[in-house]
Amino acid sequence: MAKSKTVFVCDDCGAEHPKWVGRCASCGAWETVKEFKQSPLKVNHSNSQRAELLPLNKITRDSENRIKTGQAEFDTVVGGGLVKGSIILFGGQPGIGKSTLLLQLSGLMAEAGHSILYYSGEESGEQLAMRADRLGVKAEKIMFANDSMVENMSRGISEKKPVVVIVDSIQTAYSESGENLPGSISQVRESAAQLLRIAKEMNVCIILVGHITKDGFLAGPKMLEHLVDTVLYLEGDRQSQVRLLRAAKNRFGSTSELGVYEMVPEGLIPVENPAKLFLSQRHSDVSGTVVVTSQEGSRTFFLEVQALVAGASYGNPQRNVTGFDLRRLQMLLAVLERRAGFPLGTSDVFINVVSGLKIAEPAADLGVAIAIISSLQNKVVHAGDLIIGEIGLGGEVRNVGQIRRRVIEAKKLGFSRIILPFGEHKDLLDLGLTITPVRSLSEAVDEIF
Repeated sequence: MAKSKTVFVCDDCGAEHPKWVGRCASCGAWETVKEFKQSPLKVNHSNSQRAELLPLNKITRDSENRIKTGQAEFDTVVGGGLVKGSIILFGGQPGIGKSTLLLQLSGLMAEAGHSILYYSGEESGEQLAMRADRLGVKAEKIMFANDSMVENMSRGISEKKPVVVIVDSIQTAYSESGENLPGSISQVRESAAQLLRIAKEMNVCIILVGHITKDGFLAGPKMLEHLVDTVLYLEGDRQSQVRLLRAAKNRFGSTSELGVYEMVPEGLIPVENPAKLFLSQRHSDVSGTVVVTSQEGSRTFFLEVQALVAGASYGNPQRNVTGFDLRRLQMLLAVLERRAGFPLGTSDVFINVVSGLKIAEPAADLGVAIAIISSLQNKVVHAGDLIIGEIGLGGEVRNVGQIRRRVIEAKKLGFSRIILPFGEHKDLLDLGLTITPVRSLSEAVDEIF
């Protein structure tokens, strides 16, 4: 008779070790490696069913496979709606609004006639009902159970035949076949595997709420993220009202789309015009502030970048950033000093992207550099100027992607002049805006100041 096997698994990253260690070699976390008993897998090949092999072009496609949630912001991020038979992992910091958003989506889908099952191992039915009343969610077609056992969920799904199932959370779910406590690596792995099988066999979309570790990663084994079809993150500063929804993985759509929400007493409200929200409190008569663009999938965001340059008081100059890459800033400072002649080696430089968004593309390089010069010389950039361009190590201004889309959106917001890379301007003259093409950082400084 086969005996159970002892394994040592890291609670943070799910890495297995041959013996117990104080520090995980994979993620570097201390005191996270724990001992688990792993039962041998029993497979009866004589009774196992074999799936039929078919040519890929003979497999039927369901044109009605997408489930519209009724909220365009969420549907855009997941690729056009929830896919039947898929499984989604939805993560975010505690209190960021995961359960709130899912309850709102449940209400919208229920109003459209879809049946929803909501399993929670963390909240009672009374708590969820009180939140539904506060959010104004009509809960007639939302079935709730305070249950965490996967076998019970399977029976409930088989009986009710819902369209969408929400499990809040996967860390509280457990299976009778597992030997450890709920939340352990083996239970999370076993529960997720069973729920994946249920989603495929019963053609139901299952959304799993996932906890986040102190390092900002989804708790549980890394295999959990590989197992699911889509991984969503709800991000944002709890001190701010802005929440960002993005897909880190999506088998049915793009991972470049970004959803913007605002937290209000009535719940999470989609922001149709992010520029109005992000630029509403801009003080355009202050030096060191400019507006740049950031392209997230099919959406163009206009963000205010603030820079502050001050003399270093304590020897080593500081370079502090919020929402911008520190290494990119250090490169820009070197280019500013060497190619444009601005002495910044003995100055503290602070960069802040207002509203909590993070700029990950180089199209904001020129805007950040101009903001730094504006603060250094105490000269104000005109409020109607929009600055677009990547900066190379030679001080040249390089082209960026989707420039026409950015300029069209800028015109809608009332920008009067666009400073952009030379060569891009030829196809934009028909838009009726003042286009100022520049070849280098020095030329951009001359044009703006």
